[in-house]
Amino acid sequence: MSFSRDFNKDPFIVIWELTRACQLKCLHCRAEAQYRRDPRELSFEEGKALIDQIYEMNNPMLVFTGGDPLMREDVFDIAKYAVDKGVRVSMTPSATPNVTKEAIEKAKEVGLSRWAFSLDGPTPEIHDHFRGTAGSFDLTIERIKYLHELEIPVQINTVISRYNIDYLDEMAKVVEDLKCVLWSVFFLVPTGRGQESDMISPVEHEKVFKWLYDLSKRVSFDIKTTAAQHYRRVVIQNKMREEQAQNGDIQYLDALTQQGLTGSIDGLGRAPKGVNDGNGFVFISHIGDVYPSGLLPIKAGNVREQPLAEIYRESPVFKNLRNPDQYKGKCGVCEFRYVCGGSRSRSYAVTGDYMESEPFCVYIPKALRKKATS
Repeated sequence: MSFSRDFNKDPFIVIWELTRACQLKCLHCRAEAQYRRDPRELSFEEGKALIDQIYEMNNPMLVFTGGDPLMREDVFDIAKYAVDKGVRVSMTPSATPNVTKEAIEKAKEVGLSRWAFSLDGPTPEIHDHFRGTAGSFDLTIERIKYLHELEIPVQINTVISRYNIDYLDEMAKVVEDLKCVLWSVFFLVPTGRGQESDMISPVEHEKVFKWLYDLSKRVSFDIKTTAAQHYRRVVIQNKMREEQAQNGDIQYLDALTQQGLTGSIDGLGRAPKGVNDGNGFVFISHIGDVYPSGLLPIKAGNVREQPLAEIYRESPVFKNLRNPDQYKGKCGVCEFRYVCGGSRSRSYAVTGDYMESEPFCVYIPKALRKKATS
């Protein structure tokens, strides 16, 4: 896949919420998931038409999420249709009894490229509390072992919150011991069931970013962040310091544009320059509503009424989000705005305005520091 894709035309990644049905009761659930499926869900035929549209947009990565995608009986038929077309599909099912050995074998058979499980603590006590379901931790560990047996790559998703911030070293060890290929670290956005009181502070965000960067240099797995675009700034700042120490000097603008520094910021050599809500990223709900991301609940259209490409390319919300020069406050003048841009979904959740500054970033942009000293 070429990294030269134009985010104004085509997304880098598409997330499709197949269903909102799920057996878990997670404290932070974006979808506020239900036990039963919604009769308005996109049908199998509508799903195939949607996959055709996604494929036409320069074939981005496709992730099936929920709720729990395994609550749909036709999930593997949908996956097979996408994989046979040449789409790279991964899935984030909930760790419930639905994750049977048969389901995992079926996933391998249809060619799912990766399987992602959530693990929010290094022990059953922490994880099960967060997931609202006893036994979830043990089930997750057991199923991961079976995925290894079938040689299906495993990704772990972890939501950082005040419930687990003191256990991150232990958490990283669990991810390493489980031989995962990627640790996807989510930073809580207070939407759905997630509350602002569950979040870590801005200073703690910065500390965790620094810790993640140091960790990334000594572990075998890749690290990717979600709703923490400012981790990219921390990576660039640290790489610049290291370059300076080695070579004496590095041009500031080079650091923001060099593929060597920005190419692998988000793990997997991913996120070439600033993937953000609506900017290289699109979310489709179980009933076909289109959003900049699952954490930014501003509807831009519906795939039953309008082609996905048209919504992504032409919707005023998406176009605004792809213009970092229009961001307000310090994000709008920050020299890192094209590679970072702050979490647009957190800005919306906390301030009510998706173009406002990232409220959980401690960095003061150069332009504002100059003002303060002049």
